[in-house]
Amino acid sequence: MNHQSYKNILICGGCGFMGSNFVRFLHNKYPSYKIFNLDLLTYAGNPENLDDLAGSERYEFIRGDIGDKLLVENLFAKHGFEIVINFAAESHVDRSIVNAFQFIKTNIQGAYILLEAVRQHKIPRFVYISTDEIYGDIPKGIKTSEEYPLNPSNPYAASKASADLIVQSYIRTHKLPAVILRSSNNYGPYQYPEKLNSLVITNVLDGKKIPIHGSGVHVRSWIHVQDFCAALDMVMHRAADGKIYNISGEEKTNLEIINLIAEALDKDPAQYVEFVNDRPGADLRYSPDHSRIAKDLGWERRYHYTETLANLVDWYIKNRGWWIKIKQKSDFLDHYDKQRRGIYDL
Repeated sequence: MNHQSYKNILICGGCGFMGSNFVRFLHNKYPSYKIFNLDLLTYAGNPENLDDLAGSERYEFIRGDIGDKLLVENLFAKHGFEIVINFAAESHVDRSIVNAFQFIKTNIQGAYILLEAVRQHKIPRFVYISTDEIYGDIPKGIKTSEEYPLNPSNPYAASKASADLIVQSYIRTHKLPAVILRSSNNYGPYQYPEKLNSLVITNVLDGKKIPIHGSGVHVRSWIHVQDFCAALDMVMHRAADGKIYNISGEEKTNLEIINLIAEALDKDPAQYVEFVNDRPGADLRYSPDHSRIAKDLGWERRYHYTETLANLVDWYIKNRGWWIKIKQKSDFLDHYDKQRRGIYDL
């Protein structure tokens, strides 16, 4: 196929966990797409996540910042993108508590620069990747629809809620052909090992303690990254302009996750749990309702946590070289030490 016939797709933040999994998903499913991956390669961005695509003429990596207005403008003018998807974000709650500025800069200002480029270049489709954390702490027995009030509890969630609302304002004010996907917690391969599942697996493999905030009863909705990719595929191709969709998984507490992973590795979870101070303003429960995307687009989860856990653990065992390099970096070690000691100040 001549490269001139490709449909150009821009993925912002495609070297992170969710972004890299979706880049690979898209590359493998759509041979007529050329994927441009714009990523600044901050601490959690890893180009090795996509080493298998390095020789493909349908994949191009561009190191850069979505907050760089001139760079973004030049890319849009040069490549004539038909779809733009924004994963690019600072995403770890602990880090937002000690340094909110970078979250405001990337998650809000960066999203604005992309929105302006989409508007000015009349891009046919923009997808903003949001999060269920924008709804805040949810009481037991309640599920959050897309109309549920936004009530973020920490700087990370507030920055994502701000960008979510700005996207909505562009949809209404400028008739921007945009859609929003609010995802619950993902798990899967290539996840930076500060996140719960990857941290637990790698720490158990290394015989290290696992810092657990508070009493460990915080409830999260866990979705396999391949189910997320399938949902995003539906949304980017079939959702009506202006639509907002939740996607959700299985509700489990942090301690349940640790117990299941330890059991999968034939270990006693009690040997690894280390309770630390809870985060300031910690949310105890998230519970998004995905009935809208199920009704409109027919999306349903295919992967269940306990059924996928053995393969997930096996991936981290076989790819020890990938994560051990990350966990030896000074930035990771410093953050992990603060997390263990429950330190939330500069």
